[in-house]
Amino acid sequence: MKKSMIDAGAITPEEAHTLHNLFTHRVKLTPDSIAYKHFDKAMGEWADLTWSDMERKIRRWSAAFANEGLNPGDRVAICLANSPEWVLFDQAAMRNGLITVPLYANDSAGSAGYILRHSGARFLLIGDMLTWEKLKEEVAETPDIKRVVTLDRIDESGDDRVSHVDDWAVSENSREESWLAKPEDLVTIIYTSGTTGHPKGVMLSHHNIFSNAIAGLKTAVVTADDIFLSFLPLSHALERTIGYYLPVTVGAKVAYARSIPDLAEDLLTVRPTFLVSVPRIFERVQAKISAQLEEKPPFARKLFKLAVETGWKRFLWKQGRGDFTPAILLWPILNQLVAKKLMAKLGGRIALAISGGAPLSTSVSKTFIGLGLNLLQGYGLTETSPVIAVNRGNNNAPETVGSPLPGVAIRVGESDELQVNSPGVMLGYWKDEDATREIFTSDGFLRTGDRVCVEDGNIRIIGRLKEIIIMSTGEKAPPGDMEMALESLALVEKAIVYGEGKPFLTAALSLNEEEWKKTSETLEVTSADEAVVEEFILKEIAPLMRTFPSYARVRRLFATEEQWTIDNGLLTPTLKVKRSKISERYRNEIERLYKKNLNERRKDS
Repeated sequence: MKKSMIDAGAITPEEAHTLHNLFTHRVKLTPDSIAYKHFDKAMGEWADLTWSDMERKIRRWSAAFANEGLNPGDRVAICLANSPEWVLFDQAAMRNGLITVPLYANDSAGSAGYILRHSGARFLLIGDMLTWEKLKEEVAETPDIKRVVTLDRIDESGDDRVSHVDDWAVSENSREESWLAKPEDLVTIIYTSGTTGHPKGVMLSHHNIFSNAIAGLKTAVVTADDIFLSFLPLSHALERTIGYYLPVTVGAKVAYARSIPDLAEDLLTVRPTFLVSVPRIFERVQAKISAQLEEKPPFARKLFKLAVETGWKRFLWKQGRGDFTPAILLWPILNQLVAKKLMAKLGGRIALAISGGAPLSTSVSKTFIGLGLNLLQGYGLTETSPVIAVNRGNNNAPETVGSPLPGVAIRVGESDELQVNSPGVMLGYWKDEDATREIFTSDGFLRTGDRVCVEDGNIRIIGRLKEIIIMSTGEKAPPGDMEMALESLALVEKAIVYGEGKPFLTAALSLNEEEWKKTSETLEVTSADEAVVEEFILKEIAPLMRTFPSYARVRRLFATEEQWTIDNGLLTPTLKVKRSKISERYRNEIERLYKKNLNERRKDS
């Protein structure tokens, strides 16, 4: 039986108590080991930082915070891409008893401004001029902020609160003492990127996050020899707990990806052994593979399909959920010809990949698992620090989100809602007692809002309580599975399904730019909302609809070339669609689908 990470010598809450003490313990244990790897723009090359390097910088930043006259409990905000500076800021803030409030670097100015004001942030760290240009008006309207520190120099900012980091952290005397925090103390406020209304500030303690990281450590093996590639934003609770604090417990290295466009190259350079991601990354890789296969001879496509199917049969057999078949004997050859080459593009060393933050379609799971990637789907909420459940290497049911972490109690409540109680459950919502009361049951379980069924101890998500479409026929259809099926097409970037109070389902689609260029040439059309495009996509999705009840299939759709992005307000910073915003933007187009269908029926009669 494999040992867990705890057996491998991880630092536990009993030893360190708080997240800052966790870091200082790690420095004492392995001071000269590499902690972080990042791309130094000035040098034009990758650079390493040891744990002791980080500790010296943290002390300097801690002294600079102390010079600001900030008091324990004050909120300090950070709007920065993943980097060693993110860690420096967070650890220095904890050392002074300050509360970290992360902002998504790609969030809209209005959303960031709301968070700054709602949290009462007194300090803000940003990266460059572009971020300042985006946020300067919001900062001007936020008088609580006493200082804005930038990593890049900004000439003529027009605000005397703005300082460059080298001018701010000038103290040569590092601060020796640190704030004596307790495990139950508030350490961060993470604002959920809600798809409707203003985000809510989730209050998490040291114990909330530390206990969740440790519970995760009991489900797999990660050691000091592992290297994480960090690209999911650190403002996301999953990356914060699993991609930042968890590696500290075992002394694993973390490399910070330069950007999503550079991800393919960074994978080859860093060659990570551990990957934390959201489904969209895997979906994009799969779509790219599919597009490349379309340009190859039929034999290559058949070989790829055979490799995935054989690898999948092998996976089911090893999991004890399938019989051994002679076809499995082909795997070593197919692995060399197909799978190994594709896995090499991910660096060739990934021992474990975790997908969370949104549902991962079974077809995507099957592709990567069939190719030999140890891909585990997990599930959680910001409000639970965040992981609730995850599949295990020896018990991986990709159609589920796995079983609860150790110490996590679950139950299925009214309307099949999953309810959770664990050490990771939040302290509450910042300045929102009503919302806090609403999310908890009378006996202290947190309502997730997700509808589930539990099969052999594994949790299967079947929909959201507030996202069930009730059609005029009385039939009920959860849109999530249908949207996932639509988005599995390379041509479809994002999809929203409609039908509330209507006789059938329709959908609005945002098309993938590259795939649309090729498709439009094939169909000889110039506009994505042409009837011929609708007919083409309906035919493409027909095979995917066979497993759905007849009433739960999309009958009409509207496709647009407009990209749904964070900048135009149609996606949250975690790339979830804002249903209300998209519904408002395409209301007329969707209504025309129903009117047109009604008119066609009248003509037919």
